[in-house]
Amino acid sequence: MTPAAIEAFFATLQAANPHPVTELEYTSVFELLTAVLLSAQATDVGVNKATRKLFPVANTPQKILDLGQEGLEGYIKTIGLYRSKAKHLMATCRILVERHGGEVPRTREALEALPGVGRKTANVVLNVAFGQPTMAVDTHIFRVSNRTGLAPGKTPLAVEQQLMKRVPPAYAVDSHHWLILLGRYVCQARKPLCHTCAVSAYCDFKPKTTG
Repeated sequence: MTPAAIEAFFATLQAANPHPVTELEYTSVFELLTAVLLSAQATDVGVNKATRKLFPVANTPQKILDLGQEGLEGYIKTIGLYRSKAKHLMATCRILVERHGGEVPRTREALEALPGVGRKTANVVLNVAFGQPTMAVDTHIFRVSNRTGLAPGKTPLAVEQQLMKRVPPAYAVDSHHWLILLGRYVCQARKPLCHTCAVSAYCDFKPKTTG
């Protein structure tokens, strides 16, 4: 995609959805971190179903620790890999209480030092909670970036680096939400819905689907 096409691509997405938000439900930075940690290889819908029961009971690091691992597992057992996620979340909560006063840190280095928190999770927290122009490359963003020609790359990190270079600064903070939503609902894995896509005129994918 040319710089002009990229500008038009994001301007169109912005006009359609000026204030995009994550589909994960949360009311605090810690709830966001918890939801993102639980969402690996799981759907946002499935995570929200579990956290709607968990957060009214335990929505701080200390309250999660007070539940104990078995207690926590009882709330999240509907989520894939729930045992390992519970273990990671318990360890993360211990570190937050012991080293960070129960608060979620604002730096990539400190976030990535938390068990179960990789680069993608850190990017989501930095972007959604703290408004930093990071790019959390999930399966949807990886597919959209390659298929459209926006930011081709063979690995999530390569795509992330390309996106950081190619997305115009004016769209940087919200761009990862727009790309996720585009990939989830329009530029789908099996068959992109080009005929209903608002930005199909600007992307390099050929041949366009017609329905």
